[in-house]
Amino acid sequence: MHIKALIAYLGGLEENNNRAWFVMNKPSYDILREEFVALVAASVAQVARFDAPIAAVNPKKALFRIHRDVRFSKDKRPYKTTFSAALAPSGGKVGAPMYYFQIDAQGELLVAAGCWHPQPDALKRIRASLAEDDRDLRRILRASALRSTYGGLDTDEALKRPPRGYPADHPAIELIKHRNIIVARREKLTNRVSADLAGEIGRHCKAAYPLVRWLRTVMGA
Repeated sequence: MHIKALIAYLGGLEENNNRAWFVMNKPSYDILREEFVALVAASVAQVARFDAPIAAVNPKKALFRIHRDVRFSKDKRPYKTTFSAALAPSGGKVGAPMYYFQIDAQGELLVAAGCWHPQPDALKRIRASLAEDDRDLRRILRASALRSTYGGLDTDEALKRPPRGYPADHPAIELIKHRNIIVARREKLTNRVSADLAGEIGRHCKAAYPLVRWLRTVMGA
């Protein structure tokens, strides 16, 4: 994939986030989208080497739409300024254990894995499992590959206080406070071909595979 061309396009869209500019530059968008589909396909192949169910992911369906849903948002800009995709056997894009990656207008690659915004029943199962025994998740988070790649769980949206029904002195309370169970890594990109980038995405996903596998078991996904 031509990363520099994608970054330049997204930068232009960020500065001119309107339908007229988007329509005028639609040919560039179409080319870049096809290149990104190829990147997703290559990434699926990389991840499927260690996580076999991912082989069933349809690269085109894994992509997120570039159009924003502005119905209930004060921000009425019509387009996202990222190209992004989610890899999950179920094909879901929110609430299921998955791998996610995006490239933004600043040329930053984000690779994340885990469960973002799980449904209430799923979150209850995660918390109940942690309350009963948090050793498996702690062991996963201590693994050298995960720590060197991601550092640890993302703390965005974690509760300040214990959720209802859990005492503040519970041994697993800091894990139980998490509303999302995800790890995330951000890095700047240089110009590279899609095969190299897919391999890098695959390596980052592999470091998070034990977390994704644990979530599937706990959530019954």
